[in-house]
Amino acid sequence: MRRVVVTGMGTVNPLGKSVNEFWENIAANKLGFSFIDQFDASDFDVKIVGAVKDFDSSKYIEKKEARRIDRFSQFAVVSSMDALEDAGSDLKDLDPYRVGVIIGCGIGGLELTENEHQKFLEKGPDRISVFYVPMMIGNMAAGTVAMQTGFKGANYSTVTACASSTHAIGEAFRKIKDGYLDACLCGGTESCITKFSLAGFNNMKALSRATELDRASTPFDADRQGFVLGEGCGMLLLEELEHAKARGAKIYAEIAGYGATCDAYHMTSPDPAGEAAAKAMELAYTEAGLKASDISYINAHGTSTELNDKYETAAIKIALGEHAKKVAINSTKSMIGHLLGAAGAVEAVATVLSVKNDFVHRTVGYKTPDPECDLDYCTEGNREMKVYAALSNSLGFGGHNATVCFKKYE
Repeated sequence: MRRVVVTGMGTVNPLGKSVNEFWENIAANKLGFSFIDQFDASDFDVKIVGAVKDFDSSKYIEKKEARRIDRFSQFAVVSSMDALEDAGSDLKDLDPYRVGVIIGCGIGGLELTENEHQKFLEKGPDRISVFYVPMMIGNMAAGTVAMQTGFKGANYSTVTACASSTHAIGEAFRKIKDGYLDACLCGGTESCITKFSLAGFNNMKALSRATELDRASTPFDADRQGFVLGEGCGMLLLEELEHAKARGAKIYAEIAGYGATCDAYHMTSPDPAGEAAAKAMELAYTEAGLKASDISYINAHGTSTELNDKYETAAIKIALGEHAKKVAINSTKSMIGHLLGAAGAVEAVATVLSVKNDFVHRTVGYKTPDPECDLDYCTEGNREMKVYAALSNSLGFGGHNATVCFKKYE
């Protein structure tokens, strides 16, 4: 059986523009939140977002070219090239058709769409940019990364709302495990902190209306108000084990299982029963050759919304049985907010580092227990603990559930 390992990672997110910076800030329990300054938000109840500040893509993208690449795709290029640099290889020794790029994206170039639509209304159809369509479409992150790297294998975008990037990682894992690829850059990217996006999510009552940064995102807390809209990207280089060993690659962890299911229940609400989400977790750890009792840690979807947190809790109880009370659970969204289509990938980076470093970060901001969220959410502080195997969950609008299982490389 072909085994798959993580040999490189890159990220751009509200807590850091590199994996090291992100991890240092995670360990310090810093918050990646800020008050909205991208536009005038005086008409909005929502005041806080998880923005990437001072982003600069010039290391990999020339200034002229950057004008033709949307922000979400630039995030993907920078994170992907950092992941290859981290892995210590450009993989040029491989057949380019054996290296893929699979990048999840929930929305794509929304800010560009808003700007071009305004231009359309004010100046007419002839003034729309000829680059509008190829810049805006969600698959262009994967396409742009391929152009940057020369990788010609399987290349596509998974679009399953907030589960997009976890599905991308899972699909890349399967491509390598089943022999179709030898390596794959995979993850997710998103950049949609805009007036239109904020209004849409806010009118759904999905967003936090907190006015204090340290109470903006409080997963599993009884007083949780909703999620903080964030942006960013996470990319992982997955590689077939023997190829990684042959080149002396450092190995962060093994990715050993993947589960994908659908609630088939509601447009936005998770299924209260939690059965399909639980099945995704069960499929992931079973494929990894593990039992429920082998799971040390779960990086939860943990959005800080009323329904997600209690229904995900119910799903974990079904998936792990009595062991659910013993497993450490946290939510990285307590520090970076919800990165939508990129959420699962950035959280996968955090999960992999937890496995490698035997460290589980605190769920920050938690104060008030919720009787319906009664598991161990690491609310008292960071933990240095043995992390043999971990699950990373993502649950998306439409009922999409995705779980990946990472374990220590042995």
